[in-house]
Amino acid sequence: MSDNTVQTLLVLVTIAALSPFVSDVARRWTRLPGVVVEIVLGIVVGPRVLGWAHLDEVVGVLAELGLVLLIFLAGFEIDLHEVKGAPARLAVRGWLLSLGLGIAVAWGLHALGVTSGIRFVAVALTTTAIGTLLPIVGDAGVLGTRFGSFFMAGGAIGEIGPIVAISLALTSQHPVKAAVVLGVFAAIAVVGGFLASRATPPRFVRLIGHTLHTSGQLGVRISVLLCGLLVWLAFRFDLDVLLGAFAAGVIARLFLGADEDDGVDHLHEVQTRLESLGFGFFIPLFFVVSGMKFDLGALGNIGTLLKVPMFLALFLMVRGLPALLYRHELDRNGRVGLAFLQSAALPLVVVITGLGVSTGMMRPDNAAAMVGAGLLSVVVFPILGLSFHGRSQRACAMAK
Repeated sequence: MSDNTVQTLLVLVTIAALSPFVSDVARRWTRLPGVVVEIVLGIVVGPRVLGWAHLDEVVGVLAELGLVLLIFLAGFEIDLHEVKGAPARLAVRGWLLSLGLGIAVAWGLHALGVTSGIRFVAVALTTTAIGTLLPIVGDAGVLGTRFGSFFMAGGAIGEIGPIVAISLALTSQHPVKAAVVLGVFAAIAVVGGFLASRATPPRFVRLIGHTLHTSGQLGVRISVLLCGLLVWLAFRFDLDVLLGAFAAGVIARLFLGADEDDGVDHLHEVQTRLESLGFGFFIPLFFVVSGMKFDLGALGNIGTLLKVPMFLALFLMVRGLPALLYRHELDRNGRVGLAFLQSAALPLVVVITGLGVSTGMMRPDNAAAMVGAGLLSVVVFPILGLSFHGRSQRACAMAK
């Protein structure tokens, strides 16, 4: 390992440690997600500003592991029992509507000469930053409510839908072949989920419980193994590895939630350790490195800078309008609140735009503008969304 690599890693972990402090200081004015702090500080220390941190193979691999763990944990958060039924049906219909709107908008922007990379713009507009929003809505007491079920379902589809689209339309040269392979992969994942949800032999359950507080950590190791297997399988099938990571998260949750031993909540215990592994080191590295790659110079152009509020409005339109489908489930304030929360997008926007630039199908200025809009969306939209949700709650309380 070179001196530059060691220095870069030291800078990255320093930013990861500083991020919670910066978010806490900013709390007196606004709820600033740590991911925003990490990306912004990554821009500052990167090669385009201070030059304290540089990209190399080691840093790149660690950042990729952070992305895989981020998507794995997003899948792990999904409670299929909570979102089944109306939340899941409406979420799927809503995302398909978003996809149609996203394609129409991307075609229009391309025809006007505003953007390039129609597929990348369209898919990026349909994403939802559920992993970034979960701590915010959790602290607000939204999770566990009916509104929370709709948010969780919409956020889950807002991640899995774009990930599937990445595999079919963005990374494959043969969409029909990719669709067939995707079907085979989905069948394997469904079988794996079914087997994972079956009762586990008592001795195995006791072993997981016994190693929770030892160096064994069997539950964590099984989860990492599942992630590795499905990521490898997706890679071998020529699908995007993020699809494997997400499916692994869902299956790991089903497996760990199938049994409890002597009242020990294996799911919660293992989840805490997985989040410590991911959010404690690997995931912050991914976001800091994303900041280091950010083309800050592109925003120096007034035309590119004006695209930031344009994309912010388009995120709200493409992901927010489907909230109208919930008119029989939520009141007006609830629907507006859900629209804002569903419209917050960042992690997958970073991934999709980065992929577009690397393949030469998306201009760097458009990628920079979309990421800039994503940064604003995860700061502004949760505040507005929770405000409207609060109004809805107060209206319901007064009606009673």
